Amino acid sequence: MFTGIIESTGSVATLRATSQGGRLELEGVAFASDLVLGESVAVNGCCLTVVSYGEGRVAFDLLQETLRLTNLGALAAGEEVNLERALRAGDRLSGHFVQGHIDGTARVLAYEAEGQDHRYSLALPEAGRRLVVPKGSIAVNGISLTIAALEDDSFTLWITPHTHGVTNLRQAGVGQLVNLEYDFLGKQVERLLALRGL
Repeated sequence: MFTGIIESTGSVATLRATSQGGRLELEGVAFASDLVLGESVAVNGCCLTVVSYGEGRVAFDLLQETLRLTNLGALAAGEEVNLERALRAGDRLSGHFVQGHIDGTARVLAYEAEGQDHRYSLALPEAGRRLVVPKGSIAVNGISLTIAALEDDSFTLWITPHTHGVTNLRQAGVGQLVNLEYDFLGKQVERLLALRGL
């Protein structure tokens, strides 16, 4: 379980195909020396398992399912990714409950400075339209954000200077593919209602 509060960023060192899917290695990871094998880390919001680490580097194996559902397979060398270690019992929950289970991807429609903030607009996939609400929570590339405005096929978020400065939003651009995880509680309620035929 994660909170969507990005702890650090890292850069893609290598991404190579394997018989099972892929192997992603990151560099410039500030907390790499604090990791243990098998630990969970959210990379652009996707929960991955540490398979090796050391000297600011950490590697993860990517399943075919991960490559299919997320933007990780499209990463290029040098590209920055958001990182968050798993929530520890007793930690403050500053964002919202984020599982690290990506529901799908979306394209960036706009990322524009307005005053000290940025307006961030994303296409809204049809499958997610029933799961987003104005002022509700959503994780975008692992960042816990609040939906400021909602249209039929898009939604808008406002990005503070702090969030812009400490995440990979510094590299945001129109057309970029981002990972989405809809609110966990909303998905649970929808499932329960569906089972009851409501």
